Amino acid sequence: AQLVESGGGLVQPGGSLRLSCVASGLTSSFSRYNMNWYRQPPGKERELVAGITSDGDNTVYTDTVKGRFTISRDNAKNTVTLQMNNRRPEDTAVYYCHAQRRSTPPIWGPGTQVNVSS
Repeated sequence: AQLVESGGGLVQPGGSLRLSCVASGLTSSFSRYNMNWYRQPPGKERELVAGITSDGDNTVYTDTVKGRFTISRDNAKNTVTLQMNNRRPEDTAVYYCHAQRRSTPPIWGPGTQVNVSS
């Protein structure tokens, strides 16, 4: 099983960026996995940014990104995305895609670096 993130890079404060994560080789259908985005800022612990249930009906966000970030998924394309608007310097981090299905080990992507700087 493999998750591959893309879309990272440098963005100015207030700018937008869209991250994508494509899953492959899963032992079960992508539509059975809850999907999450985590991030790890420099010198800090990894934290949950946003999550979406397997059917896409429910989402959750950490307080600091509510109203700015949107998580979505396309089960037909085995893809989950994170639309990030109004970026702030404190959003600088390595962003990780994460897949979780009940009673199975979680799957992590290698991460993609996002920098917010003027």
